[in-house]
Amino acid sequence: MKYDFDRVIDRRGSNSLKWDVGENELPMWVADMDFAAAPPIRAALEKRLSHGIFGYSVIPDEWAESYIGWWKTRHGFELDREWLIFCTGVVPAISSCVRKLTTTAEKVLIQTPVYNIFFNSIYNNGRNILESPLVYADGGYSIDFDDLEEKLSDPQTTLMILCNPHNPVGKIWDCETLSKIGELCYKHGVTVISDEIHCDITSPNASYVPFASVSDICRDISVTCIAPTKCFNIAGLHTAAVSVPNPKLRHKVWRALNTDEVAEPNVFSVCAAVSAFTEGREWLDEFREYVFENRRVAEEYMKNNIPEIVPVKADATYLMWLDCSALGGGSEEIETFIRKETGLFLTPGVEYGKSGNSFLRFNIACPRSTLMDGLERLEKGVKAYINR
Repeated sequence: MKYDFDRVIDRRGSNSLKWDVGENELPMWVADMDFAAAPPIRAALEKRLSHGIFGYSVIPDEWAESYIGWWKTRHGFELDREWLIFCTGVVPAISSCVRKLTTTAEKVLIQTPVYNIFFNSIYNNGRNILESPLVYADGGYSIDFDDLEEKLSDPQTTLMILCNPHNPVGKIWDCETLSKIGELCYKHGVTVISDEIHCDITSPNASYVPFASVSDICRDISVTCIAPTKCFNIAGLHTAAVSVPNPKLRHKVWRALNTDEVAEPNVFSVCAAVSAFTEGREWLDEFREYVFENRRVAEEYMKNNIPEIVPVKADATYLMWLDCSALGGGSEEIETFIRKETGLFLTPGVEYGKSGNSFLRFNIACPRSTLMDGLERLEKGVKAYINR
């Protein structure tokens, strides 16, 4: 490989949220890689830094062009310049849209287990959370469309937040599934926010389908949140985009983002995004190969050494969703025990909804040596839990 993903970088003392842990603890929880950002991105930031003046910034044409070029060549979907609005992050965009596109006490539908911050974006804005749980069977997840339609048909349900690909279960939704979601939402007058931040973290032989690309219906009822931050490990730069093809819906979203003052870039956010999407292809391809080899290594290790833990089949994200139901306890109890026993810090699955209570989320975006340390700690913790 051209890039060294085996290099271990000490992140302690760097004000890292992930690494703000005890001396002997190993954090493998929050979706934050332990790899240095791609060299072209760092070079772009260094060039901007050398200028020495960091005043208010505008958004140049090259910002939108970089998104358009990336989605066309990488995902076979041509975005229009008019669709794109800068935003400081996917979560701010989702929260702003919840406030603007719904009214107090209306219901926002999510498919659990799902990214825990969706709950915050709904609840903190005075809306009601409506769960349509995914179906877990034969080691994988699918959608209960009867349950989904029943809940979408509720007149109080006005918004759905779709996770595509799905975090934490690592599911890539296919074209047929997305089309059916779009048709049901259109039928019942429900707008879709599609969080696609994990779209570029797929296995080397897989690709995701943009929700808005599936049909005219999906395009016209949707707000898509996209960013280079997750796949290129630059979340701290606060750079993202919202794509809204429908002009009336786009105006509402534009007003929402500007009212909340989350539509203006900092001096580094634009150059980082442009560099990622114009010069980061080779780095990302190697990263995907490395992290999905990490997944294979972890799956094999668990099969041979921790058979009580069953990894869910996944083709997306660097987050493993671990079925711990054989252990018999709840996810918070298991996670707390393992952390106290071994220092390994994972995320209890119940944070992603009640249906996640028998699962743990395990971040494998790290050097192989760190992964092996984490697996050995997991094995030790599980055996101690069984023998407690």
